[in-house]
Amino acid sequence: MQTMTIGKLARDIGIGAGTLRYYERLGLLAPAERTASGYRKYGEAAARRLRFIRRAQALGFTLEEVADLLKLSDNPRASARQVKKATQAKIADIERRIEALARMKQGLAELEVRCSGHGYTGECPILAALNQADE
Repeated sequence: MQTMTIGKLARDIGIGAGTLRYYERLGLLAPAERTASGYRKYGEAAARRLRFIRRAQALGFTLEEVADLLKLSDNPRASARQVKKATQAKIADIERRIEALARMKQGLAELEVRCSGHGYTGECPILAALNQADE
């Protein structure tokens, strides 16, 4: 089995070595074996696990959720229902965020239309709206 240093593994996966150490501290990745001189050495299993973590994060899962998914992945006898429920919850969360972003976009668009972009900031309707008192 070929081993890699922390720097090589981090580069291959596209993360920083500090991020890799952070994942170890969180327990997402098992602590690496050490050489006699104290260097960490990682195998292909660590690379696969890191790719899993990065893919799950790219889909919007938090590190806490990733930890739960890793536990399920590590146990081939665990119920796939739990994975499906976690995925459904993430989809619902993303849908809520999309709705919130659409509201923010609409609000900004309404403000942007009111501003000519000319004159002084003291006359800017965008800043005036942001500075107004709560009603």
